[in-house]
Amino acid sequence: MGVLDAFGSLASSLLAGIVMLAFVILSLFVTVFVVDVAAAIAGLNPDDGFVVLGATILAGSAILAGGVGFARPEEQT
Repeated sequence: MGVLDAFGSLASSLLAGIVMLAFVILSLFVTVFVVDVAAAIAGLNPDDGFVVLGATILAGSAILAGGVGFARPEEQT
């Protein structure tokens, strides 16, 4: 059953990766909208490239901050 467990683990990892990519793309679109609206409220008119850059930095840092807690090794008792 070791081979079947390995394929199940591989399929699970691929599915999790696809779901995470979908959430990353969705969060980037939402963050672009938020940054664009915030710039409009502030009376700024930045280029589209700067709006996407700001949204990418915000979304990337949120994703990294959310995943840092999962990187800790398990404690041995």
